[in-house]
Amino acid sequence: MEQKELAYAFAWYFVFIISATFHEAAHAWAAKKGGDLTAYHGGQVSLNPWPHIKRAPLGMVLIPIISIFLIKWPFGFAQTPYDPVWAYKNPRKAAWMSLAGPAANFLLMVICFIIIEIGVISGFFTGPETANPRLFVTSDAEGFLSGVPIFLSMLFSMNLILFILNLLPIPPLDGSHVIALFMNDNTARKYSTAIASPAFGIFGFVGLILAWQVFDPVFHVIFTKMLNIIYWVTDYSYSALLLPPFFT
Repeated sequence: MEQKELAYAFAWYFVFIISATFHEAAHAWAAKKGGDLTAYHGGQVSLNPWPHIKRAPLGMVLIPIISIFLIKWPFGFAQTPYDPVWAYKNPRKAAWMSLAGPAANFLLMVICFIIIEIGVISGFFTGPETANPRLFVTSDAEGFLSGVPIFLSMLFSMNLILFILNLLPIPPLDGSHVIALFMNDNTARKYSTAIASPAFGIFGFVGLILAWQVFDPVFHVIFTKMLNIIYWVTDYSYSALLLPPFFT
């Protein structure tokens, strides 16, 4: 791997850790607010990555690093513990807990969007002829500031991906639990119990494959729309996007 690609790999992993930590900390915070202190006692109500890494070292370290070198993308996962008895008694609070993770990613995405838009309006950032999730803003800045467009592009893209992907109503993603918000308590309990059962769990891997197939075209549309909002005088299209292998 070339030195430049290696730098991109480490940058993607750094951005993944930030985004996953915010996601899991939001789950834990929402559970605490809802009355479940399981994650709080485990140290997960924190923006310190270590408690989350310690909870899921396979999904936060090993798999993301391997996937970066294989597909140039940090694919991974993390876990926020919760009390299943609490979730059964409070299905709507449990659903809000599930929604909190994607909401945190949306917040980070919005912050990045505002910074990028300010940079574009001020002339500090410009749009490239072709765009991809790891670089869709450029700058003439040198030294340390030259890495800002790459970091913001990656952080925005990562959180847009996590937001969209996790809201898909397909188990085991967060969106499958958020559905309970639109049910009455009894129906929500039956539904949550069903998708959490070991018998249903064996379909989790199939669900991830299906989710990725659904996610891909959705991301193309939303990512392109976001670019055209940021660069409102430019008309980016699918053909203008140079997307990495995992988006093709």
